[in-house]
Amino acid sequence: MKVKILLVEDDTSLGFVIADQLRSDGYHVTLCSDGADGFRRFNSEEFHLCIFDVMMPKKDGFSLARDVRKINEIIPILFLTAKSMTEDKVEGFKSGGDDYLTKPFSVEELQLRVSALLKRVNIVMKTAEEAIISVGEYNFDTLNFKLTHQRFEKTLTKKEAQILKILCKFKDQVVPRDVVLNAVWGQDDYFVGRSLDVFITKLRKYFKEDEQITISNIHGIGFKLEVKK
Repeated sequence: MKVKILLVEDDTSLGFVIADQLRSDGYHVTLCSDGADGFRRFNSEEFHLCIFDVMMPKKDGFSLARDVRKINEIIPILFLTAKSMTEDKVEGFKSGGDDYLTKPFSVEELQLRVSALLKRVNIVMKTAEEAIISVGEYNFDTLNFKLTHQRFEKTLTKKEAQILKILCKFKDQVVPRDVVLNAVWGQDDYFVGRSLDVFITKLRKYFKEDEQITISNIHGIGFKLEVKK
């Protein structure tokens, strides 16, 4: 299986050059041009390494890294930036970055940094989520978006599956609304918030065959998936 890299770079030309180089090195690369789209893609696929530009529209690299760390504490993050000031590097590490590459940089330096960070890939792959997640009496096939029970089977929409996957990842914990909204829609506003509430209501109905399962709305904070024992 190829190592999958998420590259988020708003400079189109540079992004294509970096992506092309990494692909020629044998990696599978997904290229996004802004932080919001990058976060959506991060939550719709499994990656082994993230490379984020710092100065980007919609969501800057530091904010993107902080959002990623709310979901995944392990995946290596490499920042690309024109900034070289110490305080900017400190901010990068505080936001969850593992390494920092200042523009302009050589191909060789990029290759070495990526190679060094990918020594952690084995850890990521060993701790990757299972394809089938058990939720009470239900099984959730995260690859095919299928939710099954002895008396029920439903193929979820992509957004339903993304929301449920996040709730399962943080089972028995409160997941902030903004984390779900940014992960699934790439934005946090009133209209998408209303859409999220509709999807949560649908998920509750899908789980009606098992009374031990609840998806609670924690007012003003977010949602909590619980399976009572």
